[in-house]
Amino acid sequence: MSLMNFISKQFIDIIQWTAEEPGLIAYRFPMQDKEIQNGGQLVVRETQKAAFFNEGKIADVFGPGTYTLNTQTLPVLTYLQNWDKFFESPFKSDVYFFDTHDQIDRKWGTTQPLTIRDKEYGPIRIRAFGNYSYAIGDVGPFWSRLVGTAERCTTEMIEGQLRGAILTAIATYLGQSNIAFIDMAANQETFSQKLTEAIRPALRDYGIDLKTFYVQSLSLPDELQQVLDKVSSMNMLGDLNRYTQFQTAQSIPIAAENPGGLAGAGAGLGAGMAIGQAMAQGLSASSAASSSASASSTPAQPAEDPIALLEKLGGLLAKGILTQQEFDAKKAELLARIK
Repeated sequence: MSLMNFISKQFIDIIQWTAEEPGLIAYRFPMQDKEIQNGGQLVVRETQKAAFFNEGKIADVFGPGTYTLNTQTLPVLTYLQNWDKFFESPFKSDVYFFDTHDQIDRKWGTTQPLTIRDKEYGPIRIRAFGNYSYAIGDVGPFWSRLVGTAERCTTEMIEGQLRGAILTAIATYLGQSNIAFIDMAANQETFSQKLTEAIRPALRDYGIDLKTFYVQSLSLPDELQQVLDKVSSMNMLGDLNRYTQFQTAQSIPIAAENPGGLAGAGAGLGAGMAIGQAMAQGLSASSAASSSASASSTPAQPAEDPIALLEKLGGLLAKGILTQQEFDAKKAELLARIK
């Protein structure tokens, strides 16, 4: 190399990343035709890591601090470049900086309902949404699997890949677990912790440390939720006969308000009440006939405690399945039994 060519070359004395941008988590230091001066300075700030690369392979990694670049601080690069113990000439190397602070409030959610086998209701589909946070832990796999030769990498660029890994881990975990949907929804904090343990290894494969993971919403598709509400109502009322009576009580005010319904054929509210009484009598007669038919073969079952039934109806009122008017009417009937 001639003296003029050596003088015309540009050398880098200080390597640092100061202009951090929101969402930018990996950045290749601009080299172009520049060379790194032996004895130059590397400055790595808090919540940063820096890495030197040789021919597409990661060499030396640096945490926060200020370093003088020589064979002692670059042992791997020294070995790969076959430098002697005290190299003096400038050198070229790709240098990447990584933002290692927590990336918070990242969103996740099921694009399609996940099918799981519930131990109580059989195969059901659920939806789930929430947020999570992460940070770059191991820059080696993060660079090789998510950054590659790109000059810049942002949180948005890897969002789809991380979301896919998260949903796959969730589906795998739920497919192997015996947790009922009711238990998941009732204790979302514990459920979030269990999912964190299932998801963490999947993100670690990308060099990412999962910091937090929260389930904020867990629900069934509308048609399944309606079925679950019906089943819950039946369980709370005790048996199918009482559930039928409950359904009848719900239909009476609807029929009375519907001009084309049965109540519209009579004289308004009076006819509606008469229909209600007829329906109630029919149900009572059906219940009596059923009880008479089974009395010869099975011993009579004791009537359910009115207080216990009242507590169940109170649960239906709290869920919004019963109206206040319907609850008050049933309450008066049950209290009359006690007197």
